[in-house]
Parts: sequence; C-alpha cells; structure tokens
Amino acid sequence: LKRGNCGIGKSTALDLAKRGARVILACRDKRRAEAAVYDIRTESGNNQVVFMQLDLASLESVCRFAETFLKTEPRLDILINNAGTCSGRTKDGFGMAFGVNHLGHFLLTKLLLERLQQCGSSRVVTVAARLHCFGSIDFPLIDSEKDLVTGQSMCHTFKAYCNSKLCNVLFTRELSNRLEGTNVTCYCLHPGVIHTSLCRNFGLPHLLTPIAKLFLLDPNMGSQTTLYCALCEGIEPFSGRYFANCSVQQPSVKGQDDALAQKLWEVSERLISTS
Repeated sequence: LKRGNCGIGKSTALDLAKRGARVILACRDKRRAEAAVYDIRTESGNNQVVFMQLDLASLESVCRFAETFLKTEPRLDILINNAGTCSGRTKDGFGMAFGVNHLGHFLLTKLLLERLQQCGSSRVVTVAARLHCFGSIDFPLIDSEKDLVTGQSMCHTFKAYCNSKLCNVLFTRELSNRLEGTNVTCYCLHPGVIHTSLCRNFGLPHLLTPIAKLFLLDPNMGSQTTLYCALCEGIEPFSGRYFANCSVQQPSVKGQDDALAQKLWEVSERLISTS
C-alpha cells in the first residue's frame, strides 16, 4: 500500500489489517510510517503490518523497493497505488505530479506484475480523482520538459494534478487491456474529496481547515471506494473501469480514449527505461 502512513492510505491499511491481512506500508518518511505501523497494529491487533522504504520520486528507489519486496514477500494479492502529490521535481527531473502520481506507480506496478500473476485472483487499485476530467496530456511537452505543465504557479500545480489523475485513469485502462486473459484485474477510483489531501495538495490555509472539514469527507469515508475495489467480489468484469461512491462511473471522454492510453503507456515505458 503506497502512502499508507496518513489520510485515506492509513485508513485503508487499518481496515485491511482488521480483516487479518498482511499489510506492507510503502512510504518515504520512515518516522511517520513507523508511527502509522504502531497505530495500526495497536488498533487492529494485527502484528502483520510492516513498513518498507519507498520514494516514488526516485525511480531508483522504486527499483530497490521492488527488489527487496520480491526477495522477502512470497505473496502480493492487492497492490494499492495511493500517492498524490503536486509541486516540485523528482530526483529524475520529472515534474512531481507526473513523476510520482503516474511514472512511479507505473514502474512499481510493472516490476510487481509477475508476483501478482503468481498469486491467483489479484488486483491493482489506483487512486485517481474526479479532477481527471480537467486533465489533458501534451506529449511534446513531456518530451521537452519532462512534465505535464510549463510552470510552478498554483494554477500550474492544480493543472499538473488534474493531468496526473487523467494518467491514472488511462494507465488503468491500458493495464486492463494488457492483462486480458490473466487472473489480475485493475481498477481506478475517485475516493471523494478528502480534507487532508486538499490541504496537502493545494495549500489550503490552516485557518480554513476546520471549515473544510464540515463539507469534505474524512479519511475513513474516503477509503470506502478503495476498499470496495480491493475487496468486493464480482467486479472482475469491470477491470479497467473507473469507480466512485462504490460503483462504476463513466470517466471523462479522454479517460475512455484507448489510443491515448496506449500512447501514454508506450511513452512511459520509454521514459522509465532512459532515466
């Protein structure tokens, strides 16, 4: 579970731990992750909750994590891609939203795909957002700037986030096409608007946070669609689809574009191989 040390990631991890699952929290911040492990173990009574270091802003870190995971963990039944960040640059020079929210998840999933296929009916769940509807993908810009936007203003940051969430939807669509005939299915979802992610991603002033909490979902409610996609029986025919409020929804027109999804996959493969 990527980014399981806070917000909906931690809430999702807690629910899975309460169900008796072995949960790996793949996080960058060791201190916060170990605190989350302690909290989840204490509340769930499940000691099979562990932390493994992973920084999605570094493709080298993704490779190291996958290597360690494959050496130490015999099973992977559910992979939940849950990171969502916006501004700055990754260690490989990509825009942060594109590099973390898409490329990091893309590489991680590819490296763990064989283990997923070895473990029966397994799933890949990627947390997207309804904001993907405002997203677009400029491939020449990716080639020239290694990013989905041209600047670092708040407007650019918002646009980069929307674009990266469209990447999540398209990645899930193409992954499903490539997994056809296997026992692995994949889903992406809108978790609802969570006050923690809103504050983190878009710099909501701290003074407004109590007001925001009156209108936005708490992490426990926000994790419900993630858990639905990870655990609900009978949704396998909807592999590759987009979910919200624990049901299948139509993504944006661009989010249904198979040619765009295939091109994004091919470009992403080239970028991770040359970085």
